[in-house]
Amino acid sequence: SLYVSEYFSQSAQKLSFYSWYGNAKLFHFRVPEDTVLLRWLLQASRGKGPECTNMEITVHFRYGAPPVINPLGTRFPANATVRPSYNISIALSGAVQNTTFVNVTTPAAGDWFIAAHLPEAAGRIEVKGFSTPCPYMFQADMFVLRLADMPVLEPGVAVPQTVVSPAKPLHVKVFVPKHAAGMRFELRSCVTSEQKACAMRVVLGSITLPQSFQKIITCTGNANCSLALDSPPWEKWVQIMVESLGAANASVSVEMLASFTACRPGSTSSFLNFSSLNQSQTGPRPGSTGAAGSSALSAGEASRNASSQRSFCLQNQPVVREDLDVVSVRYRLLNGPSVPVNPLSPTILLLSLNTGMDSGGSLVVSLLLNKTSVGLANATVVACVSAASPVLSLNATQNCSTAFFQGYPLSVSTSSAEATLIVLYPQTDDWFLSLQLVCPKGQGECNAAEAKVTVFAYLTPCFNDCGPYGQCSLLRRHGYLYAGCSCKAGWGGWSCTDDTKAQSVGVQNVATLLLTLSNLMFLPAIAVAVYRYYLVEASVYTYTMFFSTFYHACDQPGVAVMCIMDYDTLQYCDFLGSVVSIWVTILCMSRVKKILKYVLFVLGTLLIAMSLQLDRRGVWNMMGPCLFALVIMIAAWVYHGAKRKHCYPSSWKRWVFYLLPGITLAFIAISVYAFMETNENYYYTHSIWHVLVACSVAFLLPPRDKHKKPWAWSQKLTCRYQICQNDREELYAVT
Repeated sequence: SLYVSEYFSQSAQKLSFYSWYGNAKLFHFRVPEDTVLLRWLLQASRGKGPECTNMEITVHFRYGAPPVINPLGTRFPANATVRPSYNISIALSGAVQNTTFVNVTTPAAGDWFIAAHLPEAAGRIEVKGFSTPCPYMFQADMFVLRLADMPVLEPGVAVPQTVVSPAKPLHVKVFVPKHAAGMRFELRSCVTSEQKACAMRVVLGSITLPQSFQKIITCTGNANCSLALDSPPWEKWVQIMVESLGAANASVSVEMLASFTACRPGSTSSFLNFSSLNQSQTGPRPGSTGAAGSSALSAGEASRNASSQRSFCLQNQPVVREDLDVVSVRYRLLNGPSVPVNPLSPTILLLSLNTGMDSGGSLVVSLLLNKTSVGLANATVVACVSAASPVLSLNATQNCSTAFFQGYPLSVSTSSAEATLIVLYPQTDDWFLSLQLVCPKGQGECNAAEAKVTVFAYLTPCFNDCGPYGQCSLLRRHGYLYAGCSCKAGWGGWSCTDDTKAQSVGVQNVATLLLTLSNLMFLPAIAVAVYRYYLVEASVYTYTMFFSTFYHACDQPGVAVMCIMDYDTLQYCDFLGSVVSIWVTILCMSRVKKILKYVLFVLGTLLIAMSLQLDRRGVWNMMGPCLFALVIMIAAWVYHGAKRKHCYPSSWKRWVFYLLPGITLAFIAISVYAFMETNENYYYTHSIWHVLVACSVAFLLPPRDKHKKPWAWSQKLTCRYQICQNDREELYAVT
């Protein structure tokens, strides 16, 4: 045999602490056909700084779609199917780097995904630039060993093969045609080189993670050995591995035979009605009263079609795939949303998800039974959603499984007429919905019955658009797109449906009121500025108070939200007003000449606006102007002190009652803002920041100039009583 090795690599990614699916770093690989060995090389490393501590990295694996993970232990939405992902842990304790190998023998060909993340996030809000987070890096490389000349079994033809030794198993493959109901693999005429009894191990199928459904049989003696499979994967290659369990140097000769049981499909119509392609299916959603009875076929025609198709093993329903957007697909039934279901053969609907870009969303299948269907009585419509091939024996075993896939069962009856299934991140493949009518006392009881079931099936990026307390985000890894929900207001879960830690509406209202009304503490600072003739500074404080109030009213995660303009505009204006307020306050304290002060006001505001556009959350956007303004203020105070030959400001009362309290409040505010804010306490710690900053401004503003008199409103008002001399010139008319 000729083996070919291949190597695939992707760039390393910086890991994040986990709070939602967007924090997991995704790696996407494609395993080629005829691969007999897959080896993952996982490399994890960390920085060398003192901020780097021991860490445990969790790595998840899945075939066909991104892994469905739940590191936080939250609840999934109702009717969602969840199967635990296969994962390993990589510890970074003493060493700076850790290298781990993961081997998979006979892996399934196609898409494989790896997701890696750090433990749960602490929830602390870190100001960019105040602390240096430790970089944790992760890289995944893939080595594959594939067989270049893997023997092919022809259906119905016995092929002699030889297993050279137990150390070299034999790999063969067979192609499963469409509409194959069953497959049978048989070993015949087993002979060993040592003329002893044969002992062989046969493995059918490939490994898929997190669950593998390989079929294994051990054959001993010289008798024929066989293995039968129901519903093998249609239009796919099935790998078969045969191992010898005999002596180390003994070879085994054997004949292999693969055969299939064909299934004759039927259709609900003799030709494809192309005119129905232009008809938009705008019927009501499941749960409404009018949807169940709608059908494009008349009752008499449906009855004739059903009677003529009872000889088929399945009934095909034509389905059109309609692409709506990225990871958004709707499936339309050409004969209407209502499909006939009988007890003799299953009704099959094909839901195509094989483009390679459909596995990043959620597949939703909803069934609604028409209770007025003929002869239902106590019968139940059993349904199964499966990948690669449909389930064709629902009436016999009601087991929702195929040869290599465990499907997802559904059922509707007169007592429970609705059913919904949500498949999170469905694997890339052709999916099938099988429906069949099952009677509790046997099939003879309801041979003449026929149920009408309304089917709605669609692929959506996020189920229910993450609800009112979540945001659906489209994520990208190279050219692959997938979606995830980012939850707010304490809600959690895959679709933001877990209310275990959710904030009540009252708490949300209190948080909004605190964050908005705390900005009213700028009113004393505005009043002090106006009283001392600092009108420009008062205008800046008014601007800051206005935009900070409405930005926080728009920034709330819950239902207590009000946005007077675009969110990004409000955020930018809030950040700009905050930094400019600090800038003008410190420059006002420096007591430089007015013309120089106003030039610095304008020039500094323009530079601050530019820096905020470059990096809105950078710490130096605030610290830079503050430090530069402090340098100007200290230089001006030194100049004034040297000129007057004593300390400036000269009054001890100014220091004790104004400057020291203002500086203390400012330092406390910066400490709260930089080191105490978390996601849980944000609404009151940030409100404290508003109050402390506004109060510090009121204390730090310098007194008015001595030559200016206080506002004398009585002297400036002209509407008052005056004692005036009534001088009137009399005009006399001369006649």
